[in-house]
Amino acid sequence: MKPVPNPGALAGVLLSGCLIAGAAHSNELLPHRSDLSEADKAKVSAVLQAPTGFEHPEPFELMQGGAGSSRKRVNRDAFSQSNANLTFEEQHTFKVGNGLFKKLWASSPSSTQASDGLGPLYNARSCQGCHLKDGRGRPPRPGDEAVSLFLRLSVPPQTDEQREALAARKILAVPEPTYGGQFQAFAVPSLSGEGRFDIDIEEIEVPLGGGETAVLQKPTYRIRDLGYGDMHEETMMSPRVAPQMIGLGLVQAIHPGDIEASADPEDLDGDGISGKVSRVRDRETEDLVIARFGWKASTPTIRAQTADAFSGDIGISTPERPDNFGDCTDLQTACRALPHGEQARLGATEAPDPVMDLVTFYSENLAVPKRRDVDDPQVLRGKKVFFDAGCPACHRPKYVTSRLAENPAHRFQLIWPYSDFLLHDMGEGLADHRPVGDATGREWRTPPLWGIGLTETVSNHTRFLHDGRARNLLEAILWHDGEARQARDKVVALQPAERRALIRFLESL
Repeated sequence: MKPVPNPGALAGVLLSGCLIAGAAHSNELLPHRSDLSEADKAKVSAVLQAPTGFEHPEPFELMQGGAGSSRKRVNRDAFSQSNANLTFEEQHTFKVGNGLFKKLWASSPSSTQASDGLGPLYNARSCQGCHLKDGRGRPPRPGDEAVSLFLRLSVPPQTDEQREALAARKILAVPEPTYGGQFQAFAVPSLSGEGRFDIDIEEIEVPLGGGETAVLQKPTYRIRDLGYGDMHEETMMSPRVAPQMIGLGLVQAIHPGDIEASADPEDLDGDGISGKVSRVRDRETEDLVIARFGWKASTPTIRAQTADAFSGDIGISTPERPDNFGDCTDLQTACRALPHGEQARLGATEAPDPVMDLVTFYSENLAVPKRRDVDDPQVLRGKKVFFDAGCPACHRPKYVTSRLAENPAHRFQLIWPYSDFLLHDMGEGLADHRPVGDATGREWRTPPLWGIGLTETVSNHTRFLHDGRARNLLEAILWHDGEARQARDKVVALQPAERRALIRFLESL
């Protein structure tokens, strides 16, 4: 680990003698952490213990992104700061990557050839078009086009070959034959977009303890104005908002054994929580690896996620996804007949390296802002409610990242993402009935909570969950069901003051 004199670094924790309790039993600790010495295991095990009281914050809780946490002033750019551990040279790389993240791609042929290759079908013209200010997306307001919310599409397997490919995880879903894996409303000039969709809302009242009532909004999606004929009669749709971008490199640096250690797919401990690991094929090695990114935990690395977004969202080819026509299917012949933006003198594909390297580096190094008001009495009271309700069973508070992480800036950091990165059955209310890889139509990855309290500051809204249906944090909690039903019911039964304290704690993250 490179030396960083920042109190968020685990190095500061390890120098504290009061946290070395249990070292005599270090040979029994963290058996899955092959990256740690026995002495490190004892120290890490001690610092990861759950709090024994809630009168004061835990050590280093303020720096929820470790030593790389952003200390910059909280404003709309709070999610756009670089990891504070980066070297001077890496700061330059980050800034160049930021420029490419904001870059507006143009349709081919273009006079600005380095920007050539948009589409032909697309959802946005830039990465930032979906992840504005590196924050989370939202459903469209009345009269607006949907940009940061889109629909995933697939159909049940139709052939033995498709069933075998799914079973072997060579594919995670079968794309809709005509419209592909993603519904794209926009197209380059001379081509029609795939169509539009409307959202119908049903209101559901939820009585709460203390005489209060919440009103949830359940969305239903209707596709219209199809540009390429009818969809398959068994088409499954799943709406997704663009997630926030902070802390991705730190999530990638979590030791895979820490994620596996939290899994209990058969609920052997009988607590009603049966999180399971999602595994996919590595595109280079074809090995099965843990997938920890995306709403369904369907992507293993940030680079793979970046390539998928370039292809599906913008229609830009990369070394990992070399099809210059993006999500245009063979049945969309007019789409595949258009010119593409690959320039031989610039390299194979429309976004060759170093473009992919730079955008990936930027995405890996967006800093997590430091916490706010960690010692506020109401925040501490809300933290106790969070623990008493059982929320940490899925929203695991903290980790120490691997000593073997690829980037030294991410190594051996005490971080607080509040997620186990596992798949959980969240009940019928949130079900999209669309399986993806290991995830059933009722399962979702536990999303990290860090930064959630700054959503309104950064993104100018407070919409949460995979489709943005929740208009505030309380509504997001009330949609929890399935494995989270017991925790949700405890929140429902709380008195209003306790619920407000819980929300105040979440707003401090």
